Amino acid sequence: IGLMVACARRLLELDRIVHEGGWAELSGVLVSGKTLGLVGYGQIGQAVARRALGFSMRVLAYDPLLTGPVEPPAVMVDLERLIRESDFVSVHAPASAATRGMFGAAQFAAMKPTAFFINTARGSLVDEPALIEALESGKIAGAALDVTCHEPLPPDDPLRRAPRLVLTAHNAFNAAECVSRMCMMAAENVLAVLSGDIPPYVLNPEVFESPQLRIARGREN
Repeated sequence: IGLMVACARRLLELDRIVHEGGWAELSGVLVSGKTLGLVGYGQIGQAVARRALGFSMRVLAYDPLLTGPVEPPAVMVDLERLIRESDFVSVHAPASAATRGMFGAAQFAAMKPTAFFINTARGSLVDEPALIEALESGKIAGAALDVTCHEPLPPDDPLRRAPRLVLTAHNAFNAAECVSRMCMMAAENVLAVLSGDIPPYVLNPEVFESPQLRIARGREN
């Protein structure tokens, strides 16, 4: 959400101009009433959607792996429609062989020329040269990346010179409260295992139904 607002209202450009001694009135766009396309609608995507509704945004979502109910409900569409209709495309999909390079020249060409692209998932999902070309040619209005293919980003990386691109150093998670909660979750998982219980934050709980693990846990008990 922060990167979306930064792109829409050109906050970093305005900040830089004023800090350098200038004064400018740069025209941005409103976030309210726009269409947000979420690529990946798991817990993070749904959390973003809840916040977007506070801006009265229309929310589209694409997630071929989604099962079960979601909150809030979104208009589930295919990726092509999402790219075509969204004013902001925000990526929240996992890194895998299937998602590697899923955003390339064809996808950026299909976006509105007034649209913005945001990636806070993994850098491997984006063809970075294609994104740079889309920005330089004006095929899209702007972009924001919290993740890149190479981290830390090399000093001479072409992304650093791309126009209308907000870059942050894989820092979306880094709020004091979030880091504290992550530490607590890890500790709770460890304590549960030491007590012979199922960790509360395990991602694949189905493994605990395997015969081998049931036998092992039975011996411990």
